[in-house]
Amino acid sequence: MSGVENVSRRRFLVGTGAAGGLVLGIWFLRSSRPAAPEAVAPALPSGPAFEPNVFVAISPDGTVTVVCHRSEMGQQVRTSMAQIIADELDADWSRVVVAQADGDEKYGSQNTDGSRSVRRNFSRLREAGASARAMLVSAAAAKWGVPASECEAGLHEVAHGASGRVLGYGDLAEAAASLEAPSPDDVVLKDPSTWRYIGKATAGVDVHEIVSGQGTFGMDVQLDGMKVAVVARPPVLFGRPARVESAAALAVPGVERVIELPALNPPAAFKPLGGVAVVANGTWAAIQGRRALDVTWNEGDNASYDSGPYAEALMKTARKKGRVVREAGNADEALRRADKVLTAEYYVPHLAQAPMEPPVATAHVTNEGAELWSSTQTPQVTRREVAGALGISESDVTIHVTLLGGGFGRKSKPDYSVEAALLSKEVGAPVKVVWTREDDLRNGYVHSVSAQHLEGGLDAEGRATAWLHRTVFPPIGSTFRNGMTLGGEGELSQGFVDNPFDIPNMRLENGEAPAHVRIGWLRAVANIYHAFAIQSFAHELAVAAGRDPKDMLLELIGPPRIIDLAALGVKYTNYGDPIDVYPVDAGRLANVVRVAADAANWGRALPEGRGLGIAAHRSFLSYVATVVEVEVSAAGDLTIPNAWVAIDAGTVVNPDTVRAQCEGGTVYGLSCALGQLTATEGVIDQANFDTYRVARIADAPRAIDVTIVPSTAPPAGVGEPPTPPMAPALCNAIFEATGKRIRRLPIADRLRA
Repeated sequence: MSGVENVSRRRFLVGTGAAGGLVLGIWFLRSSRPAAPEAVAPALPSGPAFEPNVFVAISPDGTVTVVCHRSEMGQQVRTSMAQIIADELDADWSRVVVAQADGDEKYGSQNTDGSRSVRRNFSRLREAGASARAMLVSAAAAKWGVPASECEAGLHEVAHGASGRVLGYGDLAEAAASLEAPSPDDVVLKDPSTWRYIGKATAGVDVHEIVSGQGTFGMDVQLDGMKVAVVARPPVLFGRPARVESAAALAVPGVERVIELPALNPPAAFKPLGGVAVVANGTWAAIQGRRALDVTWNEGDNASYDSGPYAEALMKTARKKGRVVREAGNADEALRRADKVLTAEYYVPHLAQAPMEPPVATAHVTNEGAELWSSTQTPQVTRREVAGALGISESDVTIHVTLLGGGFGRKSKPDYSVEAALLSKEVGAPVKVVWTREDDLRNGYVHSVSAQHLEGGLDAEGRATAWLHRTVFPPIGSTFRNGMTLGGEGELSQGFVDNPFDIPNMRLENGEAPAHVRIGWLRAVANIYHAFAIQSFAHELAVAAGRDPKDMLLELIGPPRIIDLAALGVKYTNYGDPIDVYPVDAGRLANVVRVAADAANWGRALPEGRGLGIAAHRSFLSYVATVVEVEVSAAGDLTIPNAWVAIDAGTVVNPDTVRAQCEGGTVYGLSCALGQLTATEGVIDQANFDTYRVARIADAPRAIDVTIVPSTAPPAGVGEPPTPPMAPALCNAIFEATGKRIRRLPIADRLRA
């Protein structure tokens, strides 16, 4: 397979359609026939579109170009999407190239988050490839004057079996371009048993470019006349400059201007934080100029925020009755009647996404419009926000998507791209805005802190009879609406209201928590703290009952069944996907528990100081169980010899990618157990990796064994689901090794204690 090229729509047209090849603009509608292709993008058919178009281009030399409309940040989405289309197209993989799409509404949602790129596009990408295949077959049949039913597509060619005639895709491209695309009802998809690429391990199409330094990340963008800016942002949310002394900054060689950005008023949304920008002829000069700035800040109300007392206030709230979001039976009465009652409280601190490449964007704003190059997960949202900030039409904004050096949800928020656009307009030249690691940690959108209170009742046989769970966290909604203090349905649907346990008496409650920083999503989002509390408490119940933790977990999950949350009166978002297609399936969850436990040889004897822990969680429609083996020295030094992950993600496109995501997600979950952001007087205390701990080579498991459970279910999420079970499995293993329970993260100080 050839490499990946970032192309604009204009260059895409020049390289394909203008060369006389077949360019398909495929619109899939439930009830309308697609309009005839017009260059790359057809005119919209009348009426609402079922799904937007996906572009496939076949040039006269037989090269197949697939346009990937999602962002590549290490999850190999370009490869997976190309596999799906190439399979249904019956294309020769070595003759397929991938072009990165710009931000454009014609693609439908381009948000590369929520582990939904494959699951939301699998069917329509298959249809795109199959439609193109059908047109090539029809073109060949017309050339030969035979019925299309007598012709069959093979590997990059169409054959007429009766006569033995064969034509390659390049030979058919021009003729096929004159045909109408078939209606969706007439598109025939391949039987899964005939798939060439789907389900097969496939090397990433852009790995060579990335590892050889040829790939273009956001930081790599260079334009003629480009300036570089760094911004001194308010250290406290909604602060603003009271006094700015810029003489020393302007005296730094290379510094050209000091510009005050508009102050931020609540709600924060995706708007820039404001502050003072230093514009220079290079990155180093801009950074040195910022260091020389003398800014006095009016810090505002959030300067009272101290994360230590705030955590205790959250815990007090969690001990009180809250808003009931799910209830079955009578938990209070069952707790009173229980033979044994356990109470535990769990705390997860603020976390940072901390991608290896901090946010960066380059903008060139002229009288004709704005052109941006951004390492963004959300090019369409970026386009909208830039247009709004500049007061121009979205049609006058072009967003080019570069490779992302990690994202984890941070690069779904385009504030940094808006900064670049505002500064380019002011300067009258292209401007690259560079965030340093310190900017990333202190001025980002942090993962919400959470306090949780749980009570469980056991009968004389050690069976769970009652479950009370309260969760308290400042919601993501507070970033977008003033006064939001209760969890949104989306957050509560992430491992809380969809609790899979088969316990007759259950009550789930949510308490209020005000926000004092920008709360944003981070890989796995609310599943991180909900899985930590639920799976840790399940282990505590097992210990109290004298039961094997794996057996107890399976008993809590209960018999195979579909959990009907609607029948329980629960508001559940199911990650935005149909519940009948992606039901909450207790049987699949229990199965990954057994698979992971078997892989780890659960129940084997371990030497002193070693322990095995297990946890399982459903998130983003996938089911994951993790077993962790730890070794803890007498001094509290932790090593992780092994980890085992079992994942049921439905139909898998690329097993290599799934294994890589499980390995990466497990290590990311370890980072969630190691790191924390704290605040003093509204200012984030951590500034770099010396104070914000992420998993290093010595911390990571020496081996991670991944088992992909075969499934014919629809594709589900992969990037995020491996993260939530890691922290509880780790802490459960630490208990087995030491007899010490960790209920508050991060783990480091508590291990040594």
